[in-house]
Amino acid sequence: MKDVKQEKLTDTVAFRLGTLGAITADRFAEGIAVHGLRPKHAGLLALLASGAAASQQEIARAMRVTPSLVVGLADHLEELGAVGRERDAGDRRRQVLTLTDRGLELLAACTGVAHTLDEELTAGLGDAPAAALREALAVLAARSGLPG
Repeated sequence: MKDVKQEKLTDTVAFRLGTLGAITADRFAEGIAVHGLRPKHAGLLALLASGAAASQQEIARAMRVTPSLVVGLADHLEELGAVGRERDAGDRRRQVLTLTDRGLELLAACTGVAHTLDEELTAGLGDAPAAALREALAVLAARSGLPG
């Protein structure tokens, strides 16, 4: 184990990821705001597109948020025409969200903003280091239980 006294806070992976993450999240939020979206809206759209969750309860678990937040996010996305809500035929208490064509368009716009940020973040790294960074982040995300 490293001597913690020798390592500066600003040299730690946790600090750098946190700081860069906050800066990048702010820039992503600015980029998608023109579409009336916040990052959690984009996350919900991506989750629906992945097929990993459909009911509001499943979405809340996957996003690690309260079900009431998912309701609010879904209400906004429904107003934008991005998602539809249906009662589950097998369990009438359960509402299932579906992605609409407008939702796919908004998800594509969010993805475009993210790709632009990726290019800016990895500019100057070269292909191999950029690929290694993506791979390392994918491993960390998977270990944290984030959907791929």
